[in-house]
Amino acid sequence: MMDATGRRGEDAAALWLESRGHSILSRNWRGGRVELDIVSLDPEGIHFVEVKSRTAPVMADPAVNVNHAKQQHLVAAARRWLKGNPAFGAYEVFFDIVTVIFDHTKTHINYYQQAFIPTYA
Repeated sequence: MMDATGRRGEDAAALWLESRGHSILSRNWRGGRVELDIVSLDPEGIHFVEVKSRTAPVMADPAVNVNHAKQQHLVAAARRWLKGNPAFGAYEVFFDIVTVIFDHTKTHINYYQQAFIPTYA
C-alpha cells in the first residue's frame, strides 16, 4: 500500500510529465507481482516511469534506490504491460526515474530520462 508521500509524489510526477508533453497511459498498473508507477507516451516513445518521493531533509537522491534488482522488476513489468497493450509494441521504450522531494512549501522534481537501459541475457 502506498503512503501519502508516495501518492503526492506520483501525482506531482504525472502533472510534471503532462506539462512536458507526455500523455499518461497508466498509473499504478499491476500485473500479478509486478507494478509500474506511471506509463506515459510522448513523441519519442513509451516511458515506464519509476517515481521515488521523499520529504526533506534527504541524505541522497532517491534515484539511488532504483538498484539492479528494482530495474529487473521494472523490465518484467514493462514486458507484461506491453504484452497486454500490443498497439504500443512498435514504440521506442524508455525506463525513466522521477524523484520528488517535498521541502516545506517547495517541491523539487528531477527527471532522469532513460535512467537505465536493460540488458537482455
